[in-house]
Amino acid sequence: MHTLQTADYIVFLIYFIGVSAYGYYIFHRKRTSDSSKDYFLAEGALTWWAIGASLIASNISAEHFIGMSGSGFAIGLAISTYEWMSAATLIIVAVFLIPMYLKNRIYTMPQFLLQRYSQKVSVIMAVFWLLVYVFVNLTSIIYLGALAISSVSPVSFGAAVVFLSVFSIVVTLGGMKVIGYTDVVQVLVLITGGLITTYLALSLLADRFGYDGDILMALGVLRREAPEHFHMILDKSSPHYKELPGLSVLIGGMLINNLAYWGCNQYIVQRTLGADLKTARNGILFAAFLKLLVPLIAVLPGIAMYVLHKNGMFQQEMSDAAGNIKPDHAYPTLMNLLPAGLKGMAFAALVAAVVASLAGKANSISTIFSLDIYKKYFNAEASEKKLVRTGRWAVIVCMLIAALVAPSLRSLDQAYQFIQEYVGFFSPGVLAIFLLGMFWKRTTAAAALVGAVITIPVSTILKFLPSWTNGAFPDYPFLDRMTITFFIVVAVMLVMSLVKPQSAHQSSIEMDTKLFRVSPAFLIGSIIICGILAALYTVFW
Repeated sequence: MHTLQTADYIVFLIYFIGVSAYGYYIFHRKRTSDSSKDYFLAEGALTWWAIGASLIASNISAEHFIGMSGSGFAIGLAISTYEWMSAATLIIVAVFLIPMYLKNRIYTMPQFLLQRYSQKVSVIMAVFWLLVYVFVNLTSIIYLGALAISSVSPVSFGAAVVFLSVFSIVVTLGGMKVIGYTDVVQVLVLITGGLITTYLALSLLADRFGYDGDILMALGVLRREAPEHFHMILDKSSPHYKELPGLSVLIGGMLINNLAYWGCNQYIVQRTLGADLKTARNGILFAAFLKLLVPLIAVLPGIAMYVLHKNGMFQQEMSDAAGNIKPDHAYPTLMNLLPAGLKGMAFAALVAAVVASLAGKANSISTIFSLDIYKKYFNAEASEKKLVRTGRWAVIVCMLIAALVAPSLRSLDQAYQFIQEYVGFFSPGVLAIFLLGMFWKRTTAAAALVGAVITIPVSTILKFLPSWTNGAFPDYPFLDRMTITFFIVVAVMLVMSLVKPQSAHQSSIEMDTKLFRVSPAFLIGSIIICGILAALYTVFW
């Protein structure tokens, strides 16, 4: 039933008031200045645990709870590779990329491109990022969040859009310090609420097979009843090979996707740019540990629902009006079965995931617009207060646009995979530009500009050429297309840089290899994470 009981409203109200009050406290208690760096980056104010929690809160949203559970239902544990390989990628980012940003006092991704390449490359990518963040990221999160809320509560889709947008604006207007510290609360809520839903799914499974709610026995039932759902590496015989193609989920397109997301993405990297190297690295390592937990709250419920559905339960709830199975109905169906109070907690977890993600992205939009567009091209003499005020207006405007556009996404289905594929159209080029810019001094601005321009056309050609040629050209899985696109862009940039070297522009990006050294504690933590990943992929290969 799409209803909330009195106990649910009380639990949600406690969450809402708690987050709002804590954000208000942080805004006034830790407010040190009105500088733009303090507002956009919380310079020196975030602890390692706040950075780690904020990274995860910004990353996890409705597409994880709804979309990833749906993929767990349809595909199985293999979808967890997005989360588990992210943990390994975060270690790479912490060791090699973050030192480059902090050494050169980089505050935005367009600023890096300006210092390394040229103003033209910087402004093109700044505009591009703003468009993607507003019309892809914000709109899809608001849409999926509102859809999820309306499916488990009496709140209408339109009212949910308004509520999520307004709540996110309020959190974002406080700046990065408020976002960072309230994200700690948001992560606690979303993990707790997620674990409650997972517990319910396993309890239902145990009851169905006569184990009287014993969730440990239910884990064994999952392996026995759905062995095909417990393979991390799919072979070509799998119907889902195109979505998760073999070893490409380890060393190919998945690595490219993750490096671009975690290492060259403003609304992710921004959490670390106001900290010192040790604090930033420890925060990223904490986020990597949290990443290992995400499949437990997002994928496992979907697999449990698959087994229950396979054994005759939830036939109507998991189908549309035409009788087609809808995997994305798995998580909302579970939430609707929670008892009063616990459903309110799960509902709060869903809202926390959406609001934290929206706030992080909106803050990054305002940062890029204020520092890379407004200050450089509209008001070079803008005071610090003016920049902060402009950033706050940018938050309001971008959220309003996204809220108006979000309802037009109703045609989306299998949301998680859809988002991953189409974000992958431009990720290879972004990563190529950043990696060559950081680690190969001869890369020219002209090469970077061409790399930025050709990424989407190359990705588009690779996607549609099979249909254009009636199957004469191979129909590669989208992760493999990302790998091919990445190497094409890198090859073009290498050739251009060698054929026509650049002498007029001297890059101001410095590299100090000593900064690549890590502390013993970070090394031990990284080894533990890699060991856990090796064990998981060995057991579930």
